[in-house]
Amino acid sequence: MDWQRLLNTQRLFKDKEEEAARPNYTMDADRIIFSAPFRRLANKTQVHPLHGHDHLRHRMIHSNEVATVGRSLGMQIGAWLEAEKYIGQGEAHRVAGIIHAACLAHDIGNPPFGHSGEESIGKWFAERFQEPRGVFRGIDAGLWPEFEAFEGNAQGFRILTRLEMYRGDYGMDLSAAVLGAFTKYPMTARTRTALSDHSYVGAKKFGLFQGEAKTYAEVADRLGLIAETAADGSTWWRRHPLVFLVEAADDICYNIVDLEDGYTARDLSFDQVRDLLLPLIESPSNDDNLGSHTEYEKISHYRAVAIGGAIAACVEAFKANHDAILNGTYSNDLIADSALGPAFARIKKTAREQLFVAPRKTKLEVRGRNVIRNVLDGLLPVFDALAERGWDEAKLPDYERQVVRALELDLRGVTDSYSALHAMTDYVSGMTDRYAVDTADMLMGR
Repeated sequence: MDWQRLLNTQRLFKDKEEEAARPNYTMDADRIIFSAPFRRLANKTQVHPLHGHDHLRHRMIHSNEVATVGRSLGMQIGAWLEAEKYIGQGEAHRVAGIIHAACLAHDIGNPPFGHSGEESIGKWFAERFQEPRGVFRGIDAGLWPEFEAFEGNAQGFRILTRLEMYRGDYGMDLSAAVLGAFTKYPMTARTRTALSDHSYVGAKKFGLFQGEAKTYAEVADRLGLIAETAADGSTWWRRHPLVFLVEAADDICYNIVDLEDGYTARDLSFDQVRDLLLPLIESPSNDDNLGSHTEYEKISHYRAVAIGGAIAACVEAFKANHDAILNGTYSNDLIADSALGPAFARIKKTAREQLFVAPRKTKLEVRGRNVIRNVLDGLLPVFDALAERGWDEAKLPDYERQVVRALELDLRGVTDSYSALHAMTDYVSGMTDRYAVDTADMLMGR
């Protein structure tokens, strides 16, 4: 791949547009920040669902922190690419700006209650595909995985390119490079099913719904991404190189700050967090200068310095693997391949064994799963009735019309079963944690 094409910040629907003094990637970041889906991240779970502690992170704080780390990674990599003459002088800012915007959007498609929310949505749909009835009848089985393994990354691309701002036309109309850097899994669910080998890092999941596949194909063509062909003849692509830096920024943040939040929530002790963070710090002697500070202040200090150490390590890992990243053969993550890989592996192990199974978190995840199922159960009669009446909203029975009004369901573009199921997932995945609880209570008559 060629860096000049990879950094193409033209918008898909405005050929040869001259960028103003404010670059497109800056406008992209602004469009994301001012969007309703981004605002809703302020009440979506990061790790601790429905927690009353104001200092614990939610998805919006996480997204802003990831964007900050991503920008730092981009500034350093951009300067290196300039020095190595991969890009022209003065172009480093484009790398940092593209990564910053993509990082802001990286969780924009996540449903309420985090990954447990994704699993709950997927299992609910999988149960109904076992014996398809009503709105579930007549959908191509090749499209079932879009719902059975509901994926927040694919929903995010759908929000950016279809649902938000210029709805139904081209969404937020973001630049090609930002959409490329955003997309971790450049293939549809159908294509992924057709692949016999899922070992490539970009094939671990799917990142595109069938309805947005054509848009991504245009993105890939503009950027010169490497195209591959699956057994069924469909196309998928090697990742945009900046995806690895967006992913690294996410990995750095959630691994390190999850420890800080774990201490705040009293799921991890001070000594545990300190011992996990110090190996990430270049000069642990800093610890000797914090004697008069509180434990919380010390943890905050370790967190800040550890992030700096992780950024430096990921920059070096990117440089070392640059050629493989550019030719599409690199298939790992920068954190794991960095000098700090073993230290991050210990952090992940602690998170799996203690943070993610903490009693309060587990109880609330169970509650969240049931909330999502109750919402979907309450929505289903509306879409079944719509299917029975030829997709004519005006013919809905009184109760179903009341539900549409009460929930402000957007039924524009619902013309068949496939679009109907996506309208359901659009609505459910867009809810905040607390709104989901309130909606479930209303639909269940509580």
